[in-house]
Amino acid sequence: MNKWILLLVVLLSGSLWAVPGMPSAAAEKPVVQLALLLDTSNSMDGLIEQAKSQLWKIVNEFITASVDGQRPDIQVALYHYGTPALGERTGYVKQLTPLTTDLDKVSDALFNLSTSGGDEYCGTVIGKAVDELAWGIGKNDYRAIFIAGNEEFTQGRVDYRITCKRAISKGILVNAIFCGNYNEGVETNWKDGADLADGAYFNIDQNQQVAEIPTPFDKELVDLGAALNTTYIGFGQSGAAGRANQERQDLNAAKASPASIVQRSITKSQAIYKNTSWDLVDAVNEGEIELDEVKREDLPAEMKSLSLDEQKKYLETKRTEREKIQKRIDELRQERADYIVAEQKRRAASQPENTLDKVMSKALRTQAGKANYSF
Repeated sequence: MNKWILLLVVLLSGSLWAVPGMPSAAAEKPVVQLALLLDTSNSMDGLIEQAKSQLWKIVNEFITASVDGQRPDIQVALYHYGTPALGERTGYVKQLTPLTTDLDKVSDALFNLSTSGGDEYCGTVIGKAVDELAWGIGKNDYRAIFIAGNEEFTQGRVDYRITCKRAISKGILVNAIFCGNYNEGVETNWKDGADLADGAYFNIDQNQQVAEIPTPFDKELVDLGAALNTTYIGFGQSGAAGRANQERQDLNAAKASPASIVQRSITKSQAIYKNTSWDLVDAVNEGEIELDEVKREDLPAEMKSLSLDEQKKYLETKRTEREKIQKRIDELRQERADYIVAEQKRRAASQPENTLDKVMSKALRTQAGKANYSF
């Protein structure tokens, strides 16, 4: 009898159905979790502008990433520190967004940042990020903090050595980006903080203009990104606000730089761009809600008079339309990338290596690669 029980257990576990090289139905989905800790003291205007203009480019590093054939979800959190108005009681630190897949919320918070003079407590902000955020424990997760600033890493009552060690004990890498001279960052303990948490140390010129190469594909990419907005169906209390924020972040990206709005359009074409809290297409696709569970008063005006079957057809029409646009954007993304590589070779010039996007991209690819991510 025991052998039959054993066989049943094996069958229920699904191990007999596993196919080499393919993730099982119960395979753990990888998650990329990034916490950005930005110094917003007086001298950091350039850093904030680089972050605004390069957010979507940084996120897009993961659109081709996978672990064992599975694409990861992307969660981003945002903190700022070093602003006097935040108050000494907080350590001059504030969480702007928790770890979230709603990248438009992150963008909105980032574009609302301003700078003012103050004390920059690196140990404090790292400790808050480690303790407050809902970090994962999955074996395929990539968890990292990126802290950027330009004052001594030792400021404040909280010892950075303690919080950095606490971070790595939870599998969270701490990457330190010093805005200034490389050796000065070493002398002021930025490198030591990164070393303690298995992270990378970089220095950047926060006032460096990020060089971008315009391409023949940019206009169509921007137009398609705008067209994607028409496929979103706002529902419930968050629907109108979500749609408005989506359009506002398009405008913010366009104001940040021509390349930024192109990168945002690319992000919007990928699975990493999720709006399950307000978009009915995403919410149903991700299994967050069933269409027949949505109250009629929570539906948009164009769906309120429709029967359930008609609602399903309308939803499918929008989903199909979105997938068609996304497919075209992805085709243009690759053509654009190839064009930029060829143009860089033709010009025999490379972009500056000491900007926020460059050092973050380098760290992300190197560290995620060590964590079994392929690109």
